[in-house]
Amino acid sequence: MGSLAQHKLPVIDFTKKNLDPGSSSWLSTRQAVVGALEEYGCFIALYDKVSLELHEAIFRASEDLFDLPTETKLLNTCQKPAPGYVGQNPRFPLYESLGIDDATTIDGVQKFTTLMWSNGNDSFCESAFSYSKLVAELDQMVMRMVSETYGVEKSYEALLGSTSYLLRLTKYREPQRNETNLGLVPHTDKSFMSILHQHQVKGLEIKTKDGRWMEIDPFPSSFIIMAGEAFMAWTNGRIEAPHHRVMMPGNAERNGIMGRLAGAKQGPKFLVTLSKEEMEIDFLLMTAAKPPQGLRKGVGPFRNSLK
Repeated sequence: MGSLAQHKLPVIDFTKKNLDPGSSSWLSTRQAVVGALEEYGCFIALYDKVSLELHEAIFRASEDLFDLPTETKLLNTCQKPAPGYVGQNPRFPLYESLGIDDATTIDGVQKFTTLMWSNGNDSFCESAFSYSKLVAELDQMVMRMVSETYGVEKSYEALLGSTSYLLRLTKYREPQRNETNLGLVPHTDKSFMSILHQHQVKGLEIKTKDGRWMEIDPFPSSFIIMAGEAFMAWTNGRIEAPHHRVMMPGNAERNGIMGRLAGAKQGPKFLVTLSKEEMEIDFLLMTAAKPPQGLRKGVGPFRNSLK
């Protein structure tokens, strides 16, 4: 399936003070962001607004969610094209997930919470909502930097105004003896931008342009920003969507967070993965409807400016 590469993704600091649009810090960060996306299709962002306490709270609540009976989890449905409950798939038997529509609104999170727990679950609801709002801020910051660089701020503002987010919670169980350790098959995201967050957990691998797989080493407060196919079309191919997969380490205790952000409606989506010991939980925040019309290579806002 390809050898592991020795590449290292660029690391870009979003924890700087005075990172305001137009400032010198903003302009230098913007240049680094666009350069990394054009070269790799992704990069590592340092972002400390999501506290470790919030990570722990989400994980505790998520353990309760995946402990629910299968018949309860099957009640989960989402707006098309995003699926609701996913599990027991022979292509990726380690994978199980659920989705929360409109996760950056308290009404959306409460609706899902009441569906899963008839008496409610305040801890789960508060943690999921708080996390979704904070990671959405990072997504919007990156998207603004890219749109400014390419001179399409108006296109981005229209995109942002029609975006809704879906939070996808995913559990990867530990592979059993003689079972595949492939957690998620190689793929590119179909939407705009993805944000993956890992903390003290390995598993995410990204395919480089020379065809080798690059293992991403996690560290605290780091997020992987990744372009999707709709974003590639939007930039007329200047920024490519990288292939990536999840390979689960066997017989290892895992305690951390992985997250991804990508989009499916008219804006970005994003996911987070929390893992501990023999299970790993992903949170995917994504837009919940169809991509904007005209998102085909050569017909994005850069069709007249990019070769």
